[in-house]
Amino acid sequence: MPNIANEPDNALQTPFDMNKLDALMDDADIDVLIVNSKHNIQYLLGHRSQFFQFMDAIGTSRYLPLFVYPKGLPDKAAYLGHRLESYQRQVRPFWTPTAFTHCGGTLDAMQKAMEHVQRTGVKAAHIGIESAFLPADAANALKNAFPDSTINNALFVLERLRAIKRPEELEMLRHASECDVEAMKAVFGSHGAGATKRQLVEALRREQTNRGLVFDYCLITMGTGLNRAITDQAWEPGDIVSLDSGANYEGYIGDVCRMGILGEPDSELEDLLSEVEAIQRAGMKPVKPGVKGKAIYEAAEPLVRNSKNHNNYEFVAHGMGLVSHEAPRMTTTGPIPYDDFDADLPLASGMVISIETTLLHPRRGFIKLEDTVAVTDSGYEVYGEGGRGWNRAGAA
Repeated sequence: MPNIANEPDNALQTPFDMNKLDALMDDADIDVLIVNSKHNIQYLLGHRSQFFQFMDAIGTSRYLPLFVYPKGLPDKAAYLGHRLESYQRQVRPFWTPTAFTHCGGTLDAMQKAMEHVQRTGVKAAHIGIESAFLPADAANALKNAFPDSTINNALFVLERLRAIKRPEELEMLRHASECDVEAMKAVFGSHGAGATKRQLVEALRREQTNRGLVFDYCLITMGTGLNRAITDQAWEPGDIVSLDSGANYEGYIGDVCRMGILGEPDSELEDLLSEVEAIQRAGMKPVKPGVKGKAIYEAAEPLVRNSKNHNNYEFVAHGMGLVSHEAPRMTTTGPIPYDDFDADLPLASGMVISIETTLLHPRRGFIKLEDTVAVTDSGYEVYGEGGRGWNRAGAA
């Protein structure tokens, strides 16, 4: 295959807002971005390797895609990819004027990226990287090649760029969430006594796959236990089951939780799930453009405090999109450690929030609902409203 590194693929039609990115880079004192995470490569380039969807390790190194973007100079942007990406490039050319899809590991990819920056002569006094994602050998090579440059972490810049979803992103999140709910309902409805946690998770994977989703994970509880690991525990009459699963559509995550039961729920179980639902709805109620992010917590937490089960509740709201737990960030006390940057900032139309209420009941077990909530121009919309009550086993 000929080396076509300097041949433009197509007209400069970027899938992201260049003005917004330039402004964010300016605020962060970054001259040039060198991006390598799969999700940000997808967002900035509109491309994701089909060969490296799930793995990175290959040979004696690993897959390292690199997207180079000098601030304000899209005509000098470049993509450095693996040789197997050449096939996808032939079908769907990249927008970057420079593309080189002949790399095989970390160091040769970084070498090509550095050569591109040096050859184009762009300002590179401050280079932005993804510190949590760039391998050490590639990072060291970059520092050695630009010893007088400052290396800055660009996580915040890229997260803010992705915070407000485009219409097509919202549709993918809707599809992922709705299909995930339908897959859970199908699993509950087609299984019964004797089905193990392992079998239920495998059935969910198949149901998600049949709906065009890519299975990411499933946390599952059964009976009165609170352990969410996949085991061979069997479903017995009266047992409740929680399916908390993420599956993605074209990289966009649908992360929901729904409850099932083998038999009929008693009045206590009905009341407990109703209370969880009430907390969920309270958290959703204030969501609209202009409302501060912390309003979600302020609306839900009084119901939690006033519950006789308040010591056993966990309430969390977090942004989601290509990443589970991204902007907006509204709390410092959730399960994933980060700051509450968006707590006092207004929500905006196009943001997407996962709202989840978990009751770790000491006698009845793990009871939870999780929903995908999109901020709209007039308020909010829940993606995937179905299956919110007790889904009966074998009801299909």
